[in-house]
Formats: sequence, structure tokens, C-alpha cells
Amino acid sequence: MGGDMERLTVYLDADLHQALRVKSLHNRRSMSYIVNEAVRLVLQEDEMDLAAFSERAHEPVMSYEELLANLKEHGKL
Repeated sequence: MGGDMERLTVYLDADLHQALRVKSLHNRRSMSYIVNEAVRLVLQEDEMDLAAFSERAHEPVMSYEELLANLKEHGKL
């Protein structure tokens, strides 16, 4: 971990804290490193979701009612 670092207080469920501590020891990584990586992965997933939404922005929209009617029409309900 390089670059600028900020200090943060985070309250974890006791079981999650214990699991994080064990993972940290097992992987020989600091708990801060593991938390940073987890947050980074979540943000990357958000980025991919937003990209997928953008790619599909021009697709036709179907209401839930239309979807149900379509499924019924095609014998799937």
C-alpha cells in the first residue's frame, strides 16, 4: 500500500473482526491492506455495473405488467 493514507475508525461485527484478523495473519497482510482491497473490489464492481447500465441505456423498456403479459402470451406463466 503506497500513497496517501487516511485514518478511519470502523466498527465491525465481532465475528467479522475475528475473521479479518485470522485472514490477516494467514495471508501475512495487514488488516488495513485487506480492507482497502475489499473496498477497491466493491468500487470496481460498481464501475462495471455503471458501464453496463450505460451500454444498455438505449434498449427498449418493458413494464412489469408488459413482461407478465408477454410471458402469459407465450405460455410461460
